[in-house]
Amino acid sequence: MSAVLDPHGHAAHGDHAHDEHHDHHAPTGWRRWVFATNHKDIGTLYLLFSFTMLMVGGVLALLIRAELFQPGLQLVNPELFNQFTTMHGLIMVFGAIMPAFVGFANWMIPLQVGASDMAFARMNNFSFWLLIPAALMLVGSFFMPGGAPAAGWTLYAPLTLQMGPSMDAGIFAMHIMGASSIMGSINIIVTILNMRAPGMTLMKMPMFCWTWLITAYLLIAVMPVLAGAITMTLTDRHFGTSFFNPAGGGDPVMYQHIFWFFGHPEVYIMILPAFGIISQVVPAFARKKLFGYASMVYATSSIAILSFIVWAHHMFTTGMPLTGQLFFMYATMLIAVPTAVKIFNWIATMWQGSMTFETPMLFAVGFIFVFTMGGFTGLILAVAPIDTQLQDTYYVVAHFHYVLVAGSLFAMFSGFYYWAPKWTGVMYNETRGKVHFWWSLISFNVTFFPMHFLGLAGMPRRYADYPMQFADFNAIASVGAFFFGFAQLYFFLFIVWPSMRGKGEKAAQKPWEGAEGLEWEVPSPAPFHTFENPPKLDATATRVIG
Repeated sequence: MSAVLDPHGHAAHGDHAHDEHHDHHAPTGWRRWVFATNHKDIGTLYLLFSFTMLMVGGVLALLIRAELFQPGLQLVNPELFNQFTTMHGLIMVFGAIMPAFVGFANWMIPLQVGASDMAFARMNNFSFWLLIPAALMLVGSFFMPGGAPAAGWTLYAPLTLQMGPSMDAGIFAMHIMGASSIMGSINIIVTILNMRAPGMTLMKMPMFCWTWLITAYLLIAVMPVLAGAITMTLTDRHFGTSFFNPAGGGDPVMYQHIFWFFGHPEVYIMILPAFGIISQVVPAFARKKLFGYASMVYATSSIAILSFIVWAHHMFTTGMPLTGQLFFMYATMLIAVPTAVKIFNWIATMWQGSMTFETPMLFAVGFIFVFTMGGFTGLILAVAPIDTQLQDTYYVVAHFHYVLVAGSLFAMFSGFYYWAPKWTGVMYNETRGKVHFWWSLISFNVTFFPMHFLGLAGMPRRYADYPMQFADFNAIASVGAFFFGFAQLYFFLFIVWPSMRGKGEKAAQKPWEGAEGLEWEVPSPAPFHTFENPPKLDATATRVIG
């Protein structure tokens, strides 16, 4: 009988290899986390890191809303206010949303494709730990001479060329986070393409894996573009180049072109994994197969490809020629089509399903409702003459928060409630989950819906003060923002924390009746090592046979 090596290189003989593999010495204490190579532990680290950054970015948002509660300058001067808006954007995009989705990917992709782990376990560890110094540098920039960067999260020249030393720290931090994203993407692509269980063809993969595969390719394509833009900014600041400095023959508008060539695919990077999560949750609670699986795959791919040809719709007011405006206007309208295909497919999946509305489904339906509203305001902003009026007003703020907060964040909550029983081994409290949903949905709309009216009335964004006619809607938005912030604190203290400590009713192996997929074939909580021998799949690639 031949010897089988277990993951630690010890020979285990015959059939005992399989029996022993659940308890071979998961590392304990701090070493388990610092030297983590297990995809589940790294996924947990990513999720905790991103929630911490969500809280930091959220505090900055609340400081912004506190200042805007009434006209006049209450708490901070305009310079500090601009630092808050800049850092709120950078921290939320690079510190909260992106790492959170990587956390979901680390936890779920190996489980969903039947792989034993991610392809490059040590690189996985490295890509997480890179985020810590980057985050410290970003947040620490407030304490540098001259304060944090105050050029807006888009870091437009020539403002960036006039900032203090914190700008350099911000550039370095974004380089490091970009490197982390690229490594994470390589890992995800190789895991999905090379480590699927026998019998799981690409067109039998769960939608979450598809959306992340496409997102990972997008990340590899555009993170170097951002790196180029901020490196050119750095050389303009310190090495005498004039890429963006008009005094030396440079062009500040060129920065915008380069930035948005990264920035527009980036907004899809922040929403495609959310589409994947919703495509897992809706069929489970409608107890039906996902309607139009193949069309969902093609729609996701179309969104990714089209995202590269719409970047200048952020730049309608920079004086581009009419033909340019027309091209970007029509391209932007075109990208709404595959997005609409997805919305249609989710609704068709729910149609005549035997639906129940546990918390994951509530967040999924909430996501579809609010994301669709954000999509419509995006379509309005795609029309160049309208955008010229609304550019840089609160209408734009409302639009992208409907897409990103209600989009990315609500989908993450849906995914958390759906998969957390598998992660922790206990069921969350359903009543508390529903309270979190309704509290979040109502306070979110109270915060951001009035901003549409503020923008239509002409209130510019990133201003610390405003005329009296904007006072009422700003007061409403500020009150809503504080309620929304406290809802997320409630979520952590009363839902996440008890689950992490194992408090609650024990979760079944498959807690949701309609759920399908390999992740429900392992016990709850998922053991430290899973799928050491690749599972053999049935014809649908959702169940293990034999």
